Amino acid sequence: MKAFPIPVVAVGPGSQSPFEEEDLEYMPMPSGMDTFNPPRLPDEVAPAARDAAVGLLQNLIAAMSAWRFGDAGHPVANLAGLPAEVLALVNDALGQGEVSARVEARGGEPALRIQETVFAGVWRVIAEDGSFDRIEACAMPPAAVTRPQIDMPATLTPPPAPQGVMNAPAVMNELLDAVSRHAPGAPAHIINLTLLPMTPDDLNWLVASLGIGPTVILSRGYGNCRITSTGLARTWWVQYFNSADTLILNTLEVTDLPDVAPAAADDFADSIARLREWTDSLGEL
Repeated sequence: MKAFPIPVVAVGPGSQSPFEEEDLEYMPMPSGMDTFNPPRLPDEVAPAARDAAVGLLQNLIAAMSAWRFGDAGHPVANLAGLPAEVLALVNDALGQGEVSARVEARGGEPALRIQETVFAGVWRVIAEDGSFDRIEACAMPPAAVTRPQIDMPATLTPPPAPQGVMNAPAVMNELLDAVSRHAPGAPAHIINLTLLPMTPDDLNWLVASLGIGPTVILSRGYGNCRITSTGLARTWWVQYFNSADTLILNTLEVTDLPDVAPAAADDFADSIARLREWTDSLGEL
């Protein structure tokens, strides 16, 4: 899990309280960070189902080991048509991790439900129309990144700002400029709304102007993080909540995908080793 990309608290001239004699109150920060917990081995396993599940996972591990992280053609294991006993065992083997996503139908492609397994970088991807059910091993299933760019404008004309909107038009101008200059793979351009004097009217106007895109990603690794694509190309809302469900960081990011969402290369390498160990244990049942 990556750390916050920008500071949560303002520092510098003007950011300190003028009332030094008062006791300071601190906002509670996220707690309960998730750590790796291997899936529980089943008590009883039918030998045929065990062998089929082990074979599928061993093939996946081999493909992951041979693939260079970040290249095209990431490993995919098809789960459609597996016998119920085998599919149940694979489900138990992989478990559920800290990141999930939903991608709406677009461009003739079906809506998707995406769930990271307990092995970082190993994802369950299910088409809601039933057309496929598969495991994808990569930083993030590509559909979560490419789907928001289908027919998505790189510019827009926002509605007139009503009374009460103060700073949002300047934020919008900065976003539009950043989108026009963004190149694939370039560092993210981040606007920290938490540190700006934004009124509720400002935020409502930005939401109405940007719209909502097809991808929503939730990460529960450290508190909760909600990542939502907007109606402007390569532009995402990224919101961090603490364990009390209080919004502590609210940003807009111009990037291919915010860094908090995808698995890292080191985590992917660890997942290969952990999945191999777990599969070996399963094969010994």
